Amino acid sequence: MDKSVIFAVAGSGKTTKIVLKLDERRRHLLITYTEANRDNLRRKIIERFGYFPENITLYTYFKFLHGFCYRPFLRSKKDTKGITFKLPPLFPRYPSTNDRRFISPSRRLYSNRLAKFLEQTETVPLAIARIEKYFDAFYVDEVQDFAGHDFNLLLKLAAAKVECLFVGDFYQHTYDTSRDGNVNARLYDDYASYQKKFKNAGVRVDCESLKVSRRCSKSVCDFITEKIGVAIESDGERISDVRFEDDPAVVQALYEDSSLVKLFLKEHHKYSCHSQNWGASKGVDHYQDVCVVLNPANIQAWRKGSFRDINAETKNKLYVACSRARGNLTFVPENLLKIYKMD
Repeated sequence: MDKSVIFAVAGSGKTTKIVLKLDERRRHLLITYTEANRDNLRRKIIERFGYFPENITLYTYFKFLHGFCYRPFLRSKKDTKGITFKLPPLFPRYPSTNDRRFISPSRRLYSNRLAKFLEQTETVPLAIARIEKYFDAFYVDEVQDFAGHDFNLLLKLAAAKVECLFVGDFYQHTYDTSRDGNVNARLYDDYASYQKKFKNAGVRVDCESLKVSRRCSKSVCDFITEKIGVAIESDGERISDVRFEDDPAVVQALYEDSSLVKLFLKEHHKYSCHSQNWGASKGVDHYQDVCVVLNPANIQAWRKGSFRDINAETKNKLYVACSRARGNLTFVPENLLKIYKMD
């Protein structure tokens, strides 16, 4: 069975790659982390087939983890009542052999330890067997979101005797499915080490198939490569504007333009305009021109001529935001929009 992970760049067609591998004959299992990307996958599947085929099953990760892997084997035995996304208390520290490490006093499973609980209870082989029983292919979109125990579980599930395909962009790592202490805490520190973990699990690494962006212009790709430090190429020589705008009148007009999305580092909901947060815009493919709002710290980076040295998580989110643009990319200072911010 072919088992591969494709590392892509923004706008190269990661989700489309998965959708084009689907057919109406084989039984397909699709997993992604966020609800937004689940909705995007569902929309593209319906666009391709005209409806959502019965042989395709699409889950968000924790729906899959609890509903498919845990519930059939352990729900009744452990008498649990779903998942809590609250972190476990630091004290008391229960050993892995004590269920209280994984289950809250209200009998809810700690989301960040559920994957480990499957391992601790020797349920992983049963989950693998269940995948093999009901599916012929296992696909994961936005694989770079998997962290903590969830990443370890994903590599174990790759042993299933079905076709496995994972796709993602290392530098679009803006979310973690979960965190638990030091477990995989440095997973995304080094790209080569990250790739090696897949290779060691018997998963073939492909960095060539999706290395060119079909979405972004050469101008935007060159900016991302030179200023943010993420290597990305455009599929053509298309030119667009990449500029910084701090004229108050022009910024006001940009803010009031309902056709232009404004992307904020955080708290976009406090502005009554067409907006989103940088990280949450991941997976969105329908923007034309994009306006990226820079806070004071990132204004300083702009003036220094490079974002390469900013916080790694912020840099990844900025890469996501900039790479949403099919057309022009405009940066504006956040302080000129403070008058519109709601408490």
